[in-house]
Amino acid sequence: MNIDWTHFTPWSSLAGGLTIGAAAAAFVLLNGRIAGISGIVGGLLRPSRGDIGWRVAFLLGLIGAPLAYAVFASLPEVTVDAGTPTLAAAGLLVGLGTRYGAGCTSGHGVCGLSRLSPRSLAATIAFMLAGFATVFAMRHLFA
Repeated sequence: MNIDWTHFTPWSSLAGGLTIGAAAAAFVLLNGRIAGISGIVGGLLRPSRGDIGWRVAFLLGLIGAPLAYAVFASLPEVTVDAGTPTLAAAGLLVGLGTRYGAGCTSGHGVCGLSRLSPRSLAATIAFMLAGFATVFAMRHLFA
């Protein structure tokens, strides 16, 4: 096994994880809401009165944060080795999975596990196993 030391970034990864954890904790403590992206976007598809503003602000923050970062540093180069049909199919499968799993990785993995939710533990294990199986299949069975 070789470690790609160029892309090994433990300190920035730690800082990012701490920031995400602090933001999720603040969100639940101050608003009583879980910072799961699929639930936030899903709430916009069936909005209730007085519930749209914070959801739109949250999503604008997700979009605006990389733009603000780009003011101070260059954004990393993104390379996608898949075509449009593959990306569309993957997006639909992720959406279907979050619907059946009653949440996404951010909701279950970050917020649910921190609340010691058994359902979130089961969902996170399922997400991880599916990811491991997909990587194994794509690198070793279909390569």
